[in-house]
Amino acid sequence: MSQQRLHVVLAKPRGFCAGVRRAIDIVERSLERASAPVFVRHEIVHNRHVVDRLRAKGATFVQELSEVPDDAVTIFSAHGVPRSVEEEARARRLPVIDATCPLVAKVHFQARHYSRAGRIVVLIGHAGHAEVEGTLGQIDAKIHLVSTVADVAALPLHKNAPVAYVTQTTLSVEDTRDIIAALTARFVNLVGPQISDVCYATQNRQNAVRDLARISDLLIVVGAANSSNSNRLREIGTDTGVPSYLIDDGDGLDPAWLDGVTTIGLTAGASAPDDLIDGVIAAIRQWRAVSVSELDGVEETLEFNLPPIVRSGARAVSATA
Repeated sequence: MSQQRLHVVLAKPRGFCAGVRRAIDIVERSLERASAPVFVRHEIVHNRHVVDRLRAKGATFVQELSEVPDDAVTIFSAHGVPRSVEEEARARRLPVIDATCPLVAKVHFQARHYSRAGRIVVLIGHAGHAEVEGTLGQIDAKIHLVSTVADVAALPLHKNAPVAYVTQTTLSVEDTRDIIAALTARFVNLVGPQISDVCYATQNRQNAVRDLARISDLLIVVGAANSSNSNRLREIGTDTGVPSYLIDDGDGLDPAWLDGVTTIGLTAGASAPDDLIDGVIAAIRQWRAVSVSELDGVEETLEFNLPPIVRSGARAVSATA
C-alpha cells in the first residue's frame, strides 16, 4: 500500500432519495405480511443490489403482468406504469400496490391536466426509460417526446398550437433549460410546470456533484448503468474536466485510476444504498491510506407517505393505489 494519503470527499446529498426509500419500504412491508409470493413489475428501482436483496427476501421480479399468477400481490415500480398496465391489472383483479414515486405521479397528473385542457403535450425525456414509457402511456392523446433542441425543431406542430410540456423527473433545471428555451422560442402559446416542480433529489445531487468536482482530481459515482440520474452525475463530472467513472460497487474500481490522485470526489445515484459507498472506500483502502470527509450540502428531510394499504396492513385491492 502506498503511504501517500488519499482524501475521499463525500457529496451531500448522495444515495437514496425519498421516492426510492418509499418504494423499497413498500416491497419490504409487503413481503413481511404476505402469505404468498409478492411480484414486482420491472426493477423496483434501477439498482441490481437493491433488486437482488429484495429477491433474496422473497420478491419475484417480472417484466410483464402476464407472468404474474392470478390473485398474486403485484407492485408497480417507482418509475410508474402506463394506464394500459393499470387497466390490465384491474381486469385481472390483481391485488395491486402502486410504488410510483409521488413526483412521477405528479408529472402524470400534469400531463393529463394539460391534455384535458386541449393542449398538445410534449414530454422532455429519454426514449426507452421506464419512467418515460409510463408517462407516455398516461394520456389517451399523443405525447411528443423530445430529448434535444433538434427534436424541438422537428416537431410537426404549428407555432400557434396550444402546447404544454412536462419533464422526466431525473432531469434537472440545467438538463432541460436549453430544450425549454427552444420550446419557448418556437411556440407562442406554451405552458409548463414551475421550476419548483423539478425533482428535488435530482437537482440537489447534481448541484452537489458540481461542487464536488471543483475540489476533486477524480470523481466516482456509485450507481447502475441503467440509472439515468447516476449517468447524469458522471456526465457532469466529465463536463467539468474531471476524470469521472460510474461503477456498481467497490469491485468496479480500477486502481490505475488512483495514480497521481490526491482527492477523490465520491457520490451515489438516487437508487444506490449507503453501504455501496462504504464498499468503494474499503476498496480504495486496499491500495492507499484514506481520510474521509463530507462536503457541506443540503440536508434532505422530505419523506413520502406510504400507500394506505401498506400502512394499514390490509390486503391489497384490485386497483392501483
